[in-house]
Amino acid sequence: MSSTIASPDEGYLSKNIKEMKLNWMIGFLFVVSFIGLFSIVALRKWFFTGGDNCGFSSFPTFGLKAYANRFYFDFSAVYVGVGMLSPYMVNISLLLGSIISWGFMWPLIGERKGDWYHASLSDSSMSGLQGYRVFISIAMILGDGLYQFCLVVYKSAQAYKIQASHQSSSSVLPVNANGSPPALGAPKISYDDEIRTDAFLKDQIPTKFAIAGYVVLALISTVVLPTMIFKQLKWYYVLLTYIVAPVLAFCNSYGAGLTDWSLASSYGKLGIFIFGAWAGLANGGVIAGLAACGVMMSIVSTASDLMQDFKTGYMTRASPKAMFVSQVVGTAFGCIIGPLVFWVFFKAFPLGKTGSSYHAPYAALYRGIALLGIEGLSSLPKHCVHLCTLFFFLPIALNGARDYLKHKNYNAHKYLPNVMSMAIPFYLGPYFAIDMCLGSLILYVWERRHKAQADMLASALASGMICGDGIWSLPASVLSLAGVKPPMCMKFVHESG
Repeated sequence: MSSTIASPDEGYLSKNIKEMKLNWMIGFLFVVSFIGLFSIVALRKWFFTGGDNCGFSSFPTFGLKAYANRFYFDFSAVYVGVGMLSPYMVNISLLLGSIISWGFMWPLIGERKGDWYHASLSDSSMSGLQGYRVFISIAMILGDGLYQFCLVVYKSAQAYKIQASHQSSSSVLPVNANGSPPALGAPKISYDDEIRTDAFLKDQIPTKFAIAGYVVLALISTVVLPTMIFKQLKWYYVLLTYIVAPVLAFCNSYGAGLTDWSLASSYGKLGIFIFGAWAGLANGGVIAGLAACGVMMSIVSTASDLMQDFKTGYMTRASPKAMFVSQVVGTAFGCIIGPLVFWVFFKAFPLGKTGSSYHAPYAALYRGIALLGIEGLSSLPKHCVHLCTLFFFLPIALNGARDYLKHKNYNAHKYLPNVMSMAIPFYLGPYFAIDMCLGSLILYVWERRHKAQADMLASALASGMICGDGIWSLPASVLSLAGVKPPMCMKFVHESG
């Protein structure tokens, strides 16, 4: 948004510039950060990374050709651990989506360079190959998420109808192993699950409170954002964002629950395109799109974070109200601490300047997306909209087939892939899917050799791998801030390079 980032581009108009100031950043976060909480209630590194594509995190496990298409093992203990915790079908679906997209689709579309999109565009351009990656994955996620959302609404309506007629119904949380809501009155899996369910449902957050909180915060945000912070962001842009946000928050929470990967940035890019094109360049469409992106990302990311906390609370028999209050307190601290930390870096370093230690590459990337977005669908590459439409209806068809087979008691439904899991590597690449499948392989071999031991200790081992790898980020950050250079860098290149 700042003049530092905007200076080289063609959208350098006063309406498309907003300088960084601490007061509006804190105010913006307070206005938009809490509402997402209400929308969803009803050696990584051997020494440390020495730069881009350096070290074992960029090891070309299957060769340089496969590495160019992101097929490699990055030695991430986090995703090996996550793979041990995820269902087998989720991990297989991730790998299947990786093979379909990065093994076949993107190389084939890349061969159409010069026909489907301009030959001078790089693969990271949203008007080129990256446009297919981003929007096809979004289409699949939205299709699958909307199907699951409608299914949950339907089953919830059934449950309310049963309660209204005073018929007995067992209280079952609407989740199961394959990510689909179970049938009403489904039997409890185990005594531990029964105890967890009873404890989790005993201290519920009233639905009326969640709806009222969302509406009040949405109204405050609709008034404050256009009048006090972003003049380019019309009030009806904000209102429309909050109308569709609960559905997108559900989709993101559902996907994050399956794969432990939040795609809030993808929904943010969708907001950039919609509202940037709506406003237009002359009316500050760049700032309008970026601001809408910030609002959308804040809602869907906090919603998925809260659902992860609720999942943890369910497993540990914690009070949902306590988890919600803790998230509110943490969000409040984040609204103050986050901008303050950013401000320290903004004042102490040449943040955003090309060639500096903190050149903020994503700032230029998102502004570039906003400049493309103001051109509307015409900025997308050829056939992108048609492919998005096809891949939007694909998950609806697959989910419908799965539910039909399940209703008819055919075991074939167990072998249909999970489309939400397939969609994520369409954008991110196969590397983390390979990590997670390795985790599944470790768990499978362990269960084959010592079933009881694996059932008892697999979760503890996976959690240790996740925590251990994550803790290393703290000393790695300190070393980076201190300007310490890695003692070595290992990189693989083609012989000609």
